[in-house]
Amino acid sequence: MSDPPAKLGPETTPYDLLGGREPVVALAKAFYDAMEREEAELTGLHRRSETGGVHNQVRERFTLFLIGWLGGPQDYVAQHGHPRLRMRHAQVPVDERMRDAWLRSMQRALDERGVQGDLRAFLERRFLEVADFMRNVP
Repeated sequence: MSDPPAKLGPETTPYDLLGGREPVVALAKAFYDAMEREEAELTGLHRRSETGGVHNQVRERFTLFLIGWLGGPQDYVAQHGHPRLRMRHAQVPVDERMRDAWLRSMQRALDERGVQGDLRAFLERRFLEVADFMRNVP
C-alpha cells in the first residue's frame, strides 16, 4: 500500500497534481476510449450512442464526477447531488470481472496520460478501493 504523494495535501489535490481540468478531462476520455477498445462486456453495461460507443452524456457525467472526486471543482455535486455511487449503480451487475475490467480501463488511461510515480500508485490504490466498493454481485 502506498502513501499519498508527498505534495498531496489540503492545498494540493490529485486534481492539481494531474494538472487541473484539461488533463482530468483527457484522462476520463482515455478511460472510456480504452474501455470501448478492450472491454466490450463492460462497455455493454453502459448507455450507448447510435454508433455503439458509450453515450456522451455518460462520459460527461463521469468526467464531472472524476474532476470533483480528485479534488477539483464540485460541479458534479452541484448538478446531480451527492454521488451515492452504490445506489446509482445498484441496477448494474458489478462482479469481480467487471471491477477488474473497469480497473484495466483506468490503468490503460493512466498509461496513455503518462501518470507515474507516487501519484500513479496513490491513484491506483484509490481506484481499486472504489471499484471494489462498487461490487454488488458475488
